Amino acid sequence: MIEVKQAKTFSELSGCLAGNPVEHPDHYAGDGKIECMDAMRSMMSGDTYALPAIAAHWWAESFKYIWRWRRKGGVQDLRKCRQCIDYLIAEIEGEQ
Repeated sequence: MIEVKQAKTFSELSGCLAGNPVEHPDHYAGDGKIECMDAMRSMMSGDTYALPAIAAHWWAESFKYIWRWRRKGGVQDLRKCRQCIDYLIAEIEGEQ
């Protein structure tokens, strides 16, 4: 069974961020109500969206970069997102 972590409140995140940048880094904290991995889990759940593993990987990577771009990598993260989306499109269209 996969452990599901619940989104933390902003005050809970503030306490975690200072002491644990690995588990709850600021660039994935969002508005403090939902973290990137919780939004991604919701987005990618369900049989309706079943994809080959590599396509799911590129989808998740693109989401990660678009989520964090303002707090971490700026335009570089947007370029990484675009590259991941291009890889995803190629997988979906069968070009790889």
